[in-house]
Amino acid sequence: MTASARYDLSGKVALVTGGSRGLGKAMVTAFAECGADVIIASRKIEACEELAAEIRLNTGRKAAAIACNVSDWGQVEQLAEAAYAQFPKVDILVNNAGLSPIYDHVEDVSEALYDKVLGVNLKGPFRLSAMVGSRMAAGEGGSIINVSSTASQSPGANVIPYAAAKAGLNAMTVGFARAFAPKVRVNTIIPGPFLTDISKAWDLEAFNKRAPSTILVGRGGQPEEIVGAALYFASDASSFTTGAHLTVSGGTYGG
Repeated sequence: MTASARYDLSGKVALVTGGSRGLGKAMVTAFAECGADVIIASRKIEACEELAAEIRLNTGRKAAAIACNVSDWGQVEQLAEAAYAQFPKVDILVNNAGLSPIYDHVEDVSEALYDKVLGVNLKGPFRLSAMVGSRMAAGEGGSIINVSSTASQSPGANVIPYAAAKAGLNAMTVGFARAFAPKVRVNTIIPGPFLTDISKAWDLEAFNKRAPSTILVGRGGQPEEIVGAALYFASDASSFTTGAHLTVSGGTYGG
């Protein structure tokens, strides 16, 4: 197999949660450009449908849009069923949907907020991986990609529930890799600070001033810079890689 053929996703079907914007959108677009049909899931169906139309127009691939709040166990189950109702299989699952609300003090974190953060970042990926991964393992196999965060490795004081959920996601990657071996590979991408639409809420002036002393490449990442890692794990290029964590952070460090 040639190097380019290892990254060919022709005949594959990819399901991406949080797929209508940011890193998810970049991954959906790349998968389609490499030949995969795609299922775009997020809470806002209009954004999913808009991207699906773009994918169909620009790549000629099939693209489906499905609304889902991944913190809701029942909606996650409905997402899995809808995916298999529209496509004969799912070869690639990306648990990308995330939520990271910032608070002033830990005592201000309500039970509702805590549950919401854990629901989106941990509960949803667990149930979706269980449902889709089981079918992958019973069929032709596949690849599950969990999108974590460098906060899982070095949590800040203002993102503790989020960091805990993402650390749990890292652990879940290894557990599911063992549960679904040898036919299903399960791996984690651990992004650092990316300049997506979410970063619009940041103090970008302060971020850019701080970046040279906290990020080795001296800047935040662009969404398309996640694509290499995603294609590696989604494709045959990573056929001997499972239970692994790949950090894509520009060399983020303390400082």
